[in-house]
Amino acid sequence: MYEKNGICYAGEPQAGIKITEAKPLRGGMMLITFSTGEARLFDTTLLEGSAFAPLKQEEIFLHPVLLHGVLTWDDGNIDIAPEYVYEHSYAYDGIAI
Repeated sequence: MYEKNGICYAGEPQAGIKITEAKPLRGGMMLITFSTGEARLFDTTLLEGSAFAPLKQEEIFLHPVLLHGVLTWDDGNIDIAPEYVYEHSYAYDGIAI
């Protein structure tokens, strides 16, 4: 666990990690590629709070935009830190989804 700007995060910090590619899949899942070259699966349906409610709308979910390595949607109104995505995703072994 570590603290940054008064916010506690689980795990260890991933210094300088960025998202380099984000591919929406079925059921709110995303295939995320990080600046480390690692691909991981991230489940957006587990995101809590009203800020993430618009992701349930397919027209928003299917159009992510990467902004300086940060995953965003809806013209930047929704964003998720790459460290959070990394910590809450799991390894992708390359098997077809």
